[in-house]
Amino acid sequence: MSPSQPEVVAARPLTGPRESQDQEGAIPPATTRPEQRAQARDIVRLFQCRLCSFPLRDPVTLPCGRSICKQCLPESHLRLHISYPAVPERLQGFQCPFADCGREHAVGDCGLDVVLSKTTELVKDNLARGKAEAARIKMSTRIAVRDEWEIAGIPSLRSPSPTSEILTGGRLVAAWSMAENGQLDFDAEVVYHGMDGESDDGNFAEFEQEALHQVQEVARTEMDCQICYALFFDPLTTPCGHTFCRSCLHRILDHSLYCPICRRKLAMNPLLNRIACPANERLDLIIETFWKEELHARQGILEAEEIGRHESLDVPLFVCTLSFPMVPTFLHIFEPRYRLMIRRAVEGNRMFGMVLPKRAHFSSDREFHELGTLLRIVNVQYYPDGRSLIETMGVSRFRVVEHGMLDGYTIGKTDRIDDISLEEEEALEAREVTPATSPQSEFTTSEHGSPDLATQTQAPLALENQEDIARIPTKQLLEYALDFVARMRANSVPWLTQRMLELYGECPDDPTIFPWWLASMLPVRELEKYKLLETSSVRERLKICCRWIMEWEQSRW
Repeated sequence: MSPSQPEVVAARPLTGPRESQDQEGAIPPATTRPEQRAQARDIVRLFQCRLCSFPLRDPVTLPCGRSICKQCLPESHLRLHISYPAVPERLQGFQCPFADCGREHAVGDCGLDVVLSKTTELVKDNLARGKAEAARIKMSTRIAVRDEWEIAGIPSLRSPSPTSEILTGGRLVAAWSMAENGQLDFDAEVVYHGMDGESDDGNFAEFEQEALHQVQEVARTEMDCQICYALFFDPLTTPCGHTFCRSCLHRILDHSLYCPICRRKLAMNPLLNRIACPANERLDLIIETFWKEELHARQGILEAEEIGRHESLDVPLFVCTLSFPMVPTFLHIFEPRYRLMIRRAVEGNRMFGMVLPKRAHFSSDREFHELGTLLRIVNVQYYPDGRSLIETMGVSRFRVVEHGMLDGYTIGKTDRIDDISLEEEEALEAREVTPATSPQSEFTTSEHGSPDLATQTQAPLALENQEDIARIPTKQLLEYALDFVARMRANSVPWLTQRMLELYGECPDDPTIFPWWLASMLPVRELEKYKLLETSSVRERLKICCRWIMEWEQSRW
């Protein structure tokens, strides 16, 4: 192909036949497969930063799923009116640089993307070797950026002849070199004017195919989930920068709050909602481009497993009392049907659901409330007569969507209930709290311009009515509740004895655990406690606890 007859490569793989045009039209008959020509530009784009257009350097995946270079992160600012979780890395934030997101991201949610970083480096090293091999056999490609006016469909305004240059290597290596040199914008398309060198066109096509194959091979080594050891499906990157299949992370967080790789503590709430925490967009595109068939096969397997789980009522339900996540529940098992249920649970995954009974007004009504807590059996003590005492720990909340009976006890199909993300939690607090409504908080400022939590001072909090609760920071809600517990303990109230503390543990200062602990201890009506299961945020649960405290002190329930 002569330099006067360039090949135009679209931004996405081509599937239809290419039409011959005159020389000015710049689209000659195809000499290799169209999708092969288009792949070169598309593959390079997979590893380009959308902001600086260079190949990704220390890539960071934002909470919205988009990936950029670490040095392309916008300048951070102090986030206002946020007291929970208020750890130093979350007090600094920045506005998402992508207009279709527009959210404010916390700096602490933007760790180095380990998988994408390793993959980009492997691809870069592989193409560097390909470039060296092309130089050895004296192969080069004439390449130019396609004119924007021509792309827009106004060829009359395009430049007479785009500036092209000869770069060592085939199409893929040449396009990568342009990106490394800062000559190829992320959204730009390219024109190949042909090849130069000693190799004929057949060798050129073989060289291109081998380059593509090598990139696929090296990238594939990093695309397995470290939990299921299969190709990523719906890859989710955690704030610490590690990536897992979303379904695998679901299972891990049922048992542990820590990253399976680095053991950094993870909040359960921001990881499981596809809207609040989208999948890693760049890894999704890489997998879809290179291993589409394998991805679809994996999707079919997962869908079959999901259908199999939902076809049966697989969660045994103990209709007995109210239980909560993250706190223990102690049960005395004596009914034969529940002896059987617990024995099967112990022999299986040691899990069962606890739901609160309710009076059925009609025969078709269920005899329990629809929200419950999944419990994991921690310890079992058997007695000679068949009875047992079991210690359980709350894992997560669920909603019963269907139920039936098995050997005398209830079984059901459930949907897990998750909290809103930490970003949404912080936004909720920022909306409700303003400086005018939280005058009792005074912060000193560190030399970096952020609140210094160690030197924070607060006046004693006094809430006069229920409306005050909704307007104070989350941190002060917790402190108000902790102060109440301290006063009750000093007064030796009956529900806060040493025996109860031995059962449920000392009063936690973690706002994610405290509401569940207080509900387990405080003598409040169970239907009032049930309201906690309906909430979707830590702040809402603390507000409910503070209302209980106000009513307790005003009327002594």
